[in-house]
Amino acid sequence: VQLQASGGGLVRAGESLRLSCVASGSIVGSSSVGWYRQAPGKEREQVALILPSGITVYADSVKGRFTISRDNFRNTVHLQMNSLKPEDTAVYYCNAARGMFPKYDYWGQGTLVTVSS
Repeated sequence: VQLQASGGGLVRAGESLRLSCVASGSIVGSSSVGWYRQAPGKEREQVALILPSGITVYADSVKGRFTISRDNFRNTVHLQMNSLKPEDTAVYYCNAARGMFPKYDYWGQGTLVTVSS
């Protein structure tokens, strides 16, 4: 299974972007799918997560601004990012993981988000 992340770009502070993560297999509905980001010189951090149950979890820094959603039919998970800030600048990665049989842990290739002030 491969994950293809897209939607990054250069925007101004306050603007919006929508990231998409498309899985090559039908795993989105049975996986915990998360968006992570890594800024230069910093460790990778979890931004948002959607569980198989549909429960969503957000980092405090993005609560109220970012929304994660999934489309099981299209094997896609989106991250809607509103009110972007310069500190949101990073490479964003999607991850699909499952802790029970069949276990797996897949990463997408990353998409760059740059927010100018």
